[in-house]
Amino acid sequence: MPAGIVLAAGEGTRLRPLTELRPKPLCPVGNVALLDHALNRLTPLTGAGPEHLAVNAFHHAEAIVQHCGNRVTVAVEEGESRGTAGGVANLLPWLDGRDALVTNADQYLPDGLGGFTEGWDGERCRLLCLPTTGKNDFTTDAGVGVRYVGACLLPWDLIKDLKAEPPTGLYEVLWRQQLAEDRLDLFVLPKDTVAIDCGTPADYLAANLHASGGESVIGAGAQVYGRVTASVVWDGAYVGPDEVLERQIRAGSSEHRVTVAA
Repeated sequence: MPAGIVLAAGEGTRLRPLTELRPKPLCPVGNVALLDHALNRLTPLTGAGPEHLAVNAFHHAEAIVQHCGNRVTVAVEEGESRGTAGGVANLLPWLDGRDALVTNADQYLPDGLGGFTEGWDGERCRLLCLPTTGKNDFTTDAGVGVRYVGACLLPWDLIKDLKAEPPTGLYEVLWRQQLAEDRLDLFVLPKDTVAIDCGTPADYLAANLHASGGESVIGAGAQVYGRVTASVVWDGAYVGPDEVLERQIRAGSSEHRVTVAA
């Protein structure tokens, strides 16, 4: 059984000003933090608890630590963010010889990771992918263009010598060489699988509307007196009686309203 790692150190610049209020991994989708969605999809394949699950943190690290409590091991990166490979390297002492199942905190995968570990040889990096008609990250042996959708299996023998040096990416230090050697294991999902990278307001809204079945998502303690259509209102936020929100994200409070159009 691999150990589970959630990469949650990103700054979330494209989601500003939302990510000035809270880190991107704690932005809610369907009123559940993206970080918790990520942990929930790892748990069936890794087990629960701090011995089985870890999170790396950098931006707003104190909020990540507080949110996680004693549920997981949190590795706070010091100085500057280590990148994806550096983030895994920072957790090598915790991995202690185990393979790693890694997922991005900002990826919305409502169908989870069922089947992803089945048949894995434990020797190659396995990447979760989705067919695409647009820009491809990789091409399968059958000539199908695919994009990476934020989950991978990493063998201990390939990651044990990674360095926690900023900033280093998994593609640059690991996958590119494996690709050149035709050794990448691309696990391709059915083309109709929902996989949304919540890096932009439009995609973040799309994930919320998928989670809600198309209805607006209203957080706990939000005060909504105006009209809200296909929008997200964060917990504790305020929508005045004369306001109309359509395909927008409202955060903040009645005194400090933050609105992002999607």
